[in-house]
Amino acid sequence: MIDATKAILADLIAFPTVSADSNLAMIDYLAFRFEDAGARVEIMHDDSGRKANLFATLGPDIDGGIVLSGHSDVVPVSDQDWTSNPFEMVERDGHLYGRGTCDMKGFIAACLAMAPTFAQQVRARPLHFAFTYDEETGCIGAGHLAESLKERNLKPSLAIIGEPTSMRIIEGHKGCYEYSTRFQGLEGHGSNPDLGVNAVEYAVRYVARLLELLDQLQARAPEDSRFDPPWTTLNIGALNGGSVHNVIPPKAQIDWEMRPVQAADARFVKDTLRSYCDDVLLPAMRRVHPKASIETEVIGEVAGLIPTDSNEALRIVAELTGANSADVVPFGTEAGIFQTLGMDVVVCGPGSIEQAHKADEYLAVEQLDQCLTMLEKLGAKLAAS
Repeated sequence: MIDATKAILADLIAFPTVSADSNLAMIDYLAFRFEDAGARVEIMHDDSGRKANLFATLGPDIDGGIVLSGHSDVVPVSDQDWTSNPFEMVERDGHLYGRGTCDMKGFIAACLAMAPTFAQQVRARPLHFAFTYDEETGCIGAGHLAESLKERNLKPSLAIIGEPTSMRIIEGHKGCYEYSTRFQGLEGHGSNPDLGVNAVEYAVRYVARLLELLDQLQARAPEDSRFDPPWTTLNIGALNGGSVHNVIPPKAQIDWEMRPVQAADARFVKDTLRSYCDDVLLPAMRRVHPKASIETEVIGEVAGLIPTDSNEALRIVAELTGANSADVVPFGTEAGIFQTLGMDVVVCGPGSIEQAHKADEYLAVEQLDQCLTMLEKLGAKLAAS
């Protein structure tokens, strides 16, 4: 099975499904393979028609099924120094190199390799496969999938998200909220700064307020927080604006994120920034230029995965892997979206997050083999039920 899985993974890596580009060729490939294995396949396109989710089912069309889920998109390779073609899988020293090998096409390849076997094993309980678009840019595809499942009134009972966890069971992670804040000022000559509204200057003041919030967020960390770090974090991803030395820049943009450990922290940050803009920045900008503005676009507000006292997904995956504990992680996944649908959810998949998003991303063959073992045991469990 490992050789067949590696061959499928090589096919998947050859699809350059960077989030900015279409994933349809890969989705069509998955659809063909799942249909060939006997699954019922649905393709759910986004509004542009350039991207799609795939939802495939083996077994009866009833509630209570198990979902195996992953995302099809990968992060860009531009400005990264790869030693081989990132979209051509290379095996070397027990590692499989290529963009997306661990994050997270390895898990998808394992699911696809197991599909014909699962088709012979699934009986009373459905097994679903959910592969989404645009996880890396705000879990947009998973949100679309969630709405589709609601419309169908289909209610699987648990989900296993195959993100790279080194096959550890993850029962909780922070949320991931991403924003772009845009400043519209008034251009002018640099020799008369009082006659313009410097958008970059106000963007810097906004960033400074964000940085001031860091200390307050640390003080708000729950005493029983299991996260590392235990508080809500903020990150300034980009600040863009201006063109030349002697022109007052009329526009600027900040791309930033926060990873809340609790919903109250997210409200605190957003309320604080809203008040700062309404009471301090905007009045100062509009004294010079009444049409000045500050607007924040929500790129994505992805719920965290909340540990629960009763979790069938955790119990089953612990049985399949032999693990006797579950952890929490600071990075985000689509798991919280599935949890909001009422499912029990864990994250568990092959590869290490330490290799994700980097040049020469790789997945250890040993990790892929462990994932296949877990799925083989899942198939045996479904056959016995």
